[in-house]
Amino acid sequence: MSPSDVQAAFCAVLCDEWARAGVTDAVVAPGSRSTPMVLALDADRRIRVTVVLDERSAGFVALGLGLATGRPAVVVTTSGTASVELHPAVVEASQALLPLIAVTTDRPPELHHVGAPQTVEQVGLFAAAVRWSVEPGVADEAMAGSWRSLASRCVAEALGHASGPGPVHLNLAFREPLIGRPEAFDAPPGRPDGAPWHLAPPPPAAPVAELAALLGRLAGGRGLIVAGSGADQPGGPDAVLALAEALGWPVLAEPRSGCRVGSPLVVSTADSLLRVGRVASETPDVVLRIGAPWASKVLSQWLAALPPSVPQVLCDPWGRWADPDRRAAVVARTTAAALAGALSGDHSPDRDWLRLWSHADAAARRAIDGLLGPGGELALSEPAVAVAALDAVQPDGTLVVSSSMPVRDVEWYGRAGRGGRVLSNRGANGIDGVVSTAIGAALAAPRGRTVGLLGDLAFLYDAGALLWAAQRDVDLRLVVVDNDGGGIFSFLPQAGHLAPERFERYWGTPHGVDLVALAAAYGVGAETLADRDDLGRFLAGGPAGVAVGVVRSDRATNVAAHDRLVAAVGSEVTAALG
Repeated sequence: MSPSDVQAAFCAVLCDEWARAGVTDAVVAPGSRSTPMVLALDADRRIRVTVVLDERSAGFVALGLGLATGRPAVVVTTSGTASVELHPAVVEASQALLPLIAVTTDRPPELHHVGAPQTVEQVGLFAAAVRWSVEPGVADEAMAGSWRSLASRCVAEALGHASGPGPVHLNLAFREPLIGRPEAFDAPPGRPDGAPWHLAPPPPAAPVAELAALLGRLAGGRGLIVAGSGADQPGGPDAVLALAEALGWPVLAEPRSGCRVGSPLVVSTADSLLRVGRVASETPDVVLRIGAPWASKVLSQWLAALPPSVPQVLCDPWGRWADPDRRAAVVARTTAAALAGALSGDHSPDRDWLRLWSHADAAARRAIDGLLGPGGELALSEPAVAVAALDAVQPDGTLVVSSSMPVRDVEWYGRAGRGGRVLSNRGANGIDGVVSTAIGAALAAPRGRTVGLLGDLAFLYDAGALLWAAQRDVDLRLVVVDNDGGGIFSFLPQAGHLAPERFERYWGTPHGVDLVALAAAYGVGAETLADRDDLGRFLAGGPAGVAVGVVRSDRATNVAAHDRLVAAVGSEVTAALG
């Protein structure tokens, strides 16, 4: 037995415990120092290994796997700046409450602070962004009794930390030689029947009795449920709808909440409606906010402007203080399912209140669909592309939507769906890593097509993720809206207050890149989608694999299209409500 055999056995134990705890995927970026870990993952057939050349992309592929499955994926890098490249994905995982196990491999202590190549200070590299960080040192025989606990705790902390799910950082130092024989060392056995060493703790118990009593007193009145991302966890959208039925309140549901489904209580056009004075002037008695904040500034400003006499109750199983405007009267560590189960008695809904939201939503939907549907005035506008992408997602499919304008267009104009998931990196709200995240989500979907909707800058930032994408066993369609720059900035005051050339240089940032040719250079089939028929065919047809479809747009025309939608909804809703 040699020290390299001990290192190899240590890595094999880590993999065994991760598999016992439900880990199914690892993402590996190539390098030398990570060899013991990579060989152990490759040898464990319970864990699928995906190789991604770029570490930054690898982090987001692993994040996409966690986003789609709720299970942590392991991402492994070699030492040095390769480890630093994981930081953006780690930050997103932290703020989005996504489980992730970041394994950075390192030089042994004697090679630090002496100018050894590919050596940086990796202990504490991700600082407060991780739920747990550990550096166990070079594996040796004396510490073998701690190996299983170490590996199992990585999963438990990633899934069940007191602050909610998130990333953990495991920094592993290895000495050369890096290749050993794991079978040469008699590693401690695991628990019987394949059980993990530790179980991840569930969310803390939700004390709901007092809150349920409060809601019970207010039930049947002019209440609102605002459902954001995560509102359906746990229990699915049925839990939120059951709570809405029990309270007799409409649900303003954004697509990522999972709750924008076909139901008389679900409102799909909240952003558009709250731009209409007739609706925005209505004051609820209480607002129950479940899940993360929306992208919609109109909704957040309306909630912030409600008088202090209107209690806003923020519910989250981990007690997240997701309240940027500091308007919540109650922050409750609970869930929709727990509240629905705790409510008692029959509550007669306020029919006029329900009718107001139902009629307004139907009117807004008529105006939106009339403009954005096939043959409509704005049938290939950016909002129309977003609606078409959402509509194309089957019940077993997934839409991964980029931050900036795409997530807003899906949120503002998307119809009630048929059960497909809508995912987005809205923890830190960045546009980096979107292609990689979509690939990770597609890897997690053995059935059902994954659609990615992103802007041109998000695509350019992460185009390197397309390397080897054509060889991956995924079914992914990437729809790229190309308006030659930062489209969302055209909606901001800078666009109207600065000289055009100054605005274009710092905010518009036209890139002039042929995105179809760029995708083709990475070996991925790509095409320009000239009309709505092309878009529909691209989304629905063709064999499995990765393909890119580019829709040309214009930033000024896009602003005008949004203004046209606001005017049309305002006219239709005002007429419908009288």
